[in-house]
Amino acid sequence: MSDSASQRHHKTPPPARPVDERLRGLHLRLAENQAEIEASQRLRYQVFVEEMGARPTAERAATGREHDRFDAFCDHLLLFDTERDAVVGTYRFLRRSQAAAAGGFYTATEYDIDCLLAYPGEIMELGRSCVHRDYRTGMAMQLVWRGISAYVAYHKITLLFGCASLHGTDPDALSVHLSYLYHHHLGPPALRPRALPARYTEMNRQPAESFDPRKAMQILPPLIKGYLRVGAYMGEGAVVDEDFGTTDVCVVLKPDLVTERYRRNLNRARSGPAVDEPS
Repeated sequence: MSDSASQRHHKTPPPARPVDERLRGLHLRLAENQAEIEASQRLRYQVFVEEMGARPTAERAATGREHDRFDAFCDHLLLFDTERDAVVGTYRFLRRSQAAAAGGFYTATEYDIDCLLAYPGEIMELGRSCVHRDYRTGMAMQLVWRGISAYVAYHKITLLFGCASLHGTDPDALSVHLSYLYHHHLGPPALRPRALPARYTEMNRQPAESFDPRKAMQILPPLIKGYLRVGAYMGEGAVVDEDFGTTDVCVVLKPDLVTERYRRNLNRARSGPAVDEPS
């Protein structure tokens, strides 16, 4: 057999995907072209704007896509319904090296993250998390978490962080939520981003003894509960985002804290739009 014929019969297989997870008609992987990224942006518009009431810019309203300047630098995790060939869930990842090209992390527009930037190794911001309302099930959550875990392992991520959102812009109406996070999940000083002075909203709004922590945990959004169940810390101070109609908190997670028990707990998260502050 000639060398050329041998090469035709022994083609080099395509490189393995960093994330390639399947479960009962769902497929999770990274976006591989601009059209797929735009499909995720249309889903974000549907969830953040049409469902949750965020105020779109004129450009976003015209395109029906929720997007920003960070998108071009991120990896976009996509959940596909393989029967419909449709994007039904998305998460956005921005690693340290990508953030350098983007001019920084989105979280830095709300928080002083110098303590995170000083952390050794590859750090990663998570954001723009949403799932179509018809797919907010434990099975979808399980698959998404498997994908995050695979990505973290592939890139040897040492620290995860991002902004997660409470729906509403009145901190007093969210007093129990914020106070619970402050009293029970505030991060250690070395891993505690602080809201920027101009955007700082106090989280310690009532004494710890004034509410039942178990009930407070129950009323948190599913995404934040999931983070807490895998050992996440909270930054100090919340940030009100009038455009998105949310009050944001900063979440920090060390991957080595994610034990199998915590993963099982996260997989049981149910219901709710799993909305995360656009980062």
